[in-house]
Amino acid sequence: MAVVLALVAAATSPYVAEVEQWRAKREQRLKADGGWLTVSGLFWLKDGPNTFGSAPGNDMVLPSSAPPRAGVIDFLAGKATVRVEPGVRIVSGDKPVTAMDLRADTAAGGPDVLVLGPVSLQVIERGGRFGIRMKDNQSAQRRAFAGLTWYPVSEAHRVVARFVPHSEKKNIAIANVLGQEDQMASPGYAVFKIGDKEVRLDPVLEEPDAKELFFIFKDQTAGRDTYPAGRFLYTDLPKDGTVVLDFNKAYSPPCAFTAYATCPLPPPQNRLAVRIEAGEKKPAPLH
Repeated sequence: MAVVLALVAAATSPYVAEVEQWRAKREQRLKADGGWLTVSGLFWLKDGPNTFGSAPGNDMVLPSSAPPRAGVIDFLAGKATVRVEPGVRIVSGDKPVTAMDLRADTAAGGPDVLVLGPVSLQVIERGGRFGIRMKDNQSAQRRAFAGLTWYPVSEAHRVVARFVPHSEKKNIAIANVLGQEDQMASPGYAVFKIGDKEVRLDPVLEEPDAKELFFIFKDQTAGRDTYPAGRFLYTDLPKDGTVVLDFNKAYSPPCAFTAYATCPLPPPQNRLAVRIEAGEKKPAPLH
């Protein structure tokens, strides 16, 4: 047995080992406290008071670990303020909270996070709509998670693509699962071959000063082998007219693990008529 293990280890190339390490870290992030497996609620805020706690009569019903009535989030004109019920312990940044304004996830510095034991709450903003994202470190989805499954690592799916920059600034429309649409900057497109077919993918920049390209794509493995809505892939910025797309690191979006994410969807031009048998396969169905 020891001889077999030694032979397997010897046969593992540095590239395969690097990808396997990347995949292990991907799974660790997913399973971590506050990871996507803990996202277990999304409550859109209405103008005025929005009560929260574990009692059924609240506007935002939290898990049973929370107090029956924990507090109120007042919302008006894009501004959210929390008021905590007397005797309830809620912290933000390790400091007890009685009342405070709450920054959304789109604000500079990121969102303010309210913590009630294993539960956390934060404001998100999507297309002018504001809501409360709830995470629960004791969520059933996290407890039931059986791990990720992947295609075997294949160096053939590490593709060096030709990158064609746009001659002028260009935005492309990216829809999300809420039915909203956002115009995102796209600096160019990648051209490469899968088998004997030439294909093209358009990346976007998540921020004006982004240090990576973000590809949202769907191929013919979607639904049967990989997540039906598509997958994500990040790459380094282009260099010397090329960009490296390592499809061994393509992965499922957060919506594959929680019904309360707001994932972007592949634009029409990134829905490919080829199979890319590399990267992460679809997870077990949500329960």
